[in-house]
Amino acid sequence: MSENNRMPQPFNLDQMNSARVYDYLLGGKDSRESDIELANEMLSRTPELKTVVWFCRSFMFKAVEMAAEAGVRQFIDLGSGIPSSPNVHEVVQKIQPSARVVYVDYDPVVYAHCNALLTKPDGVTALLGDVRRPSDLLDQLKNDSQIDFNEPVAITAIGVLHYVMDNEHPADIVAAFRDAMAPGSYLAITHGSLDSSPEILQVLEATKGSSAQVTFRTTAQTEAFVTGFELLEPGVVPVQEWLRPGLPETRMVMLGTIGRKR
Repeated sequence: MSENNRMPQPFNLDQMNSARVYDYLLGGKDSRESDIELANEMLSRTPELKTVVWFCRSFMFKAVEMAAEAGVRQFIDLGSGIPSSPNVHEVVQKIQPSARVVYVDYDPVVYAHCNALLTKPDGVTALLGDVRRPSDLLDQLKNDSQIDFNEPVAITAIGVLHYVMDNEHPADIVAAFRDAMAPGSYLAITHGSLDSSPEILQVLEATKGSSAQVTFRTTAQTEAFVTGFELLEPGVVPVQEWLRPGLPETRMVMLGTIGRKR
């Protein structure tokens, strides 16, 4: 599958779109029929899917709170998706009022939403950029968004890397960001797990050939993405284990981990 075939087409309303599917699961209003069809098919087989989505979002907030409390004042949300409140800047600026937050997405429609809704607060910008081109994106972040990689930065990639196919080299993408990050920086990721129910994995087959195509991976493969970071406890685990004891297991397993660069 070529990269161009998997790029979001903003004027093709019949094409499934991962950002709009996610927005629908969060209760947003910007999804189209094809997105709702996939989301409802997944919900029919996994009624707890919306819970998984909120687990991931809560994990992201926990990660950025942790970084902000450690003194980090620069935040990059890769694959930010259609804005939904609360968002990263609303969380971190309560702790670090002068924090700079950059929302990055490669979908022109998502960028338009972010640019309209999220760039009014001081220190908040939106960037149209493709994580699969890390060198170009790092240049954009330095030059267009005034991120200083000589200072600690917190990067979130929530549900991003499973949209990067093996032949697009996800480990190299993470390594490029890691190498640019100063000591004291944080990286938080979530990633779909092959420990998910076979029924769920079968539903996800419907995403092939679209911009919503996913590749779930093993725990070991996910842990390999954060090579070079000090993994914080509890490590690479189902994302709800980061939140509080007693949360239920889910048939769609989303792994979460937070690393700190020494």
